[in-house]
Amino acid sequence: MPPDDTRFDDIRRYLTGLQDRICEGVEALDGGARFEEDAWQRPAGGGGRTRILRDGGVFEQAGIGFSDVSGTQLPPSATASRPELAGATWRAVGVSLVFHPRNPHIPTTHANVRHFRAQRDGQTVAWWFGGGFDLTPFYPVEDDVRHWHRTARDLCAPFGDDRYAAHKRWCDEYFLLRHRGETRGVGGLFFDDLHGNHDRDFAYLRAVGDGFMDAYRPIVERRRDTPWGDRERAFQLYRRGRYVEFNLVLDRGTLFGLQSGGRTESILMSLPPLVRWEYGYTPEPGSPEALLQDYLVPRDWLAGVD
Repeated sequence: MPPDDTRFDDIRRYLTGLQDRICEGVEALDGGARFEEDAWQRPAGGGGRTRILRDGGVFEQAGIGFSDVSGTQLPPSATASRPELAGATWRAVGVSLVFHPRNPHIPTTHANVRHFRAQRDGQTVAWWFGGGFDLTPFYPVEDDVRHWHRTARDLCAPFGDDRYAAHKRWCDEYFLLRHRGETRGVGGLFFDDLHGNHDRDFAYLRAVGDGFMDAYRPIVERRRDTPWGDRERAFQLYRRGRYVEFNLVLDRGTLFGLQSGGRTESILMSLPPLVRWEYGYTPEPGSPEALLQDYLVPRDWLAGVD
């Protein structure tokens, strides 16, 4: 059953509340800096509120945005594989975040939950939910990765025995830097075009949104006091370059946002505040930096683990 305006308002209300709750949780983790809000309007329809925390005790930059945008024409990248969307009006609402910690031992992370609806002549012709979360460590710890995936598996459990495996695999396949032959990080969950049962699919969206901090907070608490120096910082900045490469070259959300006339500052808030590239960099064999490569391939992180 397609969503009506009341259902859309329920989704919007959940997402604004989710942004508030995550901001409160991140400020508590950081212990110093606070989010600043930049409310904006989109001339073509809709608007949002972008919140940025900078130069904190834990987070060098943390960005989380809520958007509710609409339009009368979708970009070609959206209609090429979905011809039924051509000429339809549309509305999309979502929350997206990327956190860049200062300590290289704390992973960068990304999460997104969103809902899309298209209508023609007052009738809904398409609707779906999408989202997920993923983790990008620079000095990975296997216990942290397993905790991350265990949390993902457990929140998926009420939605079917195959939900975690399917959306974990989708995440591995989506967050792949094909030109590098490596995943962006250690994965998590990714889903799109979920439109089987509206109430059930919305419940899953909420499970993913609410589960994000359960997955991320313990990792930050474990690693925030791990010592680091110039070597670790240089490697962190180098690996952030991979994050930039993915977001600017491969990420569909970035492409859709820019092609649909989205707000550039909010779309590109995912980029790290500092980054570096180095031609032909190769870590010393056996070094902690070299060990990262072993984690950048799809793996069953919970094999043999409760």
